[in-house]
Amino acid sequence: MILCDAGPLIALLDVDDKKHKACTVILPELPSPLLTTWPCLAEAMYLLGQYGGHPDQDKLWMLVEKGLVVMHFSSDAERLRMRFLMNQYKNVPMDLADASLVAAAEKLGISHIFTTDSDFYIYRINNTGVFEVVP
Repeated sequence: MILCDAGPLIALLDVDDKKHKACTVILPELPSPLLTTWPCLAEAMYLLGQYGGHPDQDKLWMLVEKGLVVMHFSSDAERLRMRFLMNQYKNVPMDLADASLVAAAEKLGISHIFTTDSDFYIYRINNTGVFEVVP
C-alpha cells in the first residue's frame, strides 16, 4: 500500500495542474488503493474547489466511493504524534495534512508516499526512516 498526499489527488483531477501529467503517468504503476487521511482529503477538496469548483470535488468523491482512494482514520495516539511532529518541524513548517501522513506511516509501517511535496524528503519516519517518494 502507498500513502497519498493531497497534491497528487489534486493533480490527477485538475488537468491544468503542472504535475497532472507526471501523476497520471505513474498512477497505473502504483499499488491500489491509494491510502490517505482526512486532513489530506480536506485539503484536496478545498483546493479543488478553488481551482475547478464542484465538478472536480465530485470527481474526488467518486474516487473515494469507488474505493480507489481509502481513508486511514487516526487514533488518539496518532493525533498526539501529529502535534509533536508539527512542533518538531515548525521551521519547515509542517501542516496538519503532512503530520497526519507521517503519523500514519509510523503506525502502519509504510514508507512509500505519492506526493508532489518536497518536504517529504526532510520528514523522518519515527525520527530515522526516510520516505520513498513517488513520483
